[in-house]
Amino acid sequence: MKLIIQIPCYNEAETLEMTLNDLPQTLEGIDCIEYLIIDDGSTDNTAEVARRWGVHHIVRFPQNRGLAKGFMAGLDECLKNGADIIVNTDADNQYRAEDIAALIAPILEGRADVVIGARPIDEIEHFSFMKKCLQHFGSFVMRRASGTNIPDAPSGFRALSREAALRTNVINDYTYTLETIVQAGREKMAVTSVPVHINEETRPSRLFHSMWSYVKKSLVIILRIYMMYQPLKAFTYMASVPTLVGLLIGFRFLFYRWMGESGGHVQSLILGCTLLIMGFLTFMIGLLADVIAANRKILQDTQYHVRKMETLPRRQTDGEK
Repeated sequence: MKLIIQIPCYNEAETLEMTLNDLPQTLEGIDCIEYLIIDDGSTDNTAEVARRWGVHHIVRFPQNRGLAKGFMAGLDECLKNGADIIVNTDADNQYRAEDIAALIAPILEGRADVVIGARPIDEIEHFSFMKKCLQHFGSFVMRRASGTNIPDAPSGFRALSREAALRTNVINDYTYTLETIVQAGREKMAVTSVPVHINEETRPSRLFHSMWSYVKKSLVIILRIYMMYQPLKAFTYMASVPTLVGLLIGFRFLFYRWMGESGGHVQSLILGCTLLIMGFLTFMIGLLADVIAANRKILQDTQYHVRKMETLPRRQTDGEK
């Protein structure tokens, strides 16, 4: 059983060595542990620090591509190097490496494909009251959107089985944390969480520049992914508003017509018909989106088999050695 711990990095030369020093060398149930660094266009000597420390694999981008791109590049490299389990953690040493054993336990036991490390949000001193509220609210929305029961959706401390990594695909450029949970939940992967601990803050978060920006981007991601995986339901909800309003206006016109007073309400009839047409067209768009979603599932399945074939030769070579 091979575990690869991947760490996305962007100008992390000051904290990377401390993070690497805390990583486990051996774990029960794991035969081999390797480390992978994703250098996301760093302008400092992050890659050199990793190389001096003895990191097994380094993926480098010539310029910064964002956390989501780095995460996916790391998964692909881990798969190519024969990882059976992949753990993702932060380079700023936010998460305690001693919790990796608990993080991978559900996968080793066959109970989960994806495991999210749940931080004690209410106990984190450097989180403001507003940030704690947003974290809880965001996780609540994610639970409803993904059909999972994850208490800390934005957590980047997570473990994936090889099967889950092969099926993971991130399309947004901002962050992988939210999209991968919705994807895993809607793809019926076994998703669970375990409580983890955090270390003292070493630097301010680079993802959470402002509350409004974070909320806005997160809501857009959640809405976009929900519409990708539940298009008919999403468009039906949207179509219901103009349809119901249009029906109410139409019934109002019929009532006045029955009372013999419909002459001055033709504008209402036109508005009601317009809203009904809007609702019908929105619902038809939902049907088309549902057909497109069915094709997306076929493409995802094809991508899964292609990725599986691409990573098979190196795994076989590693086994022969």
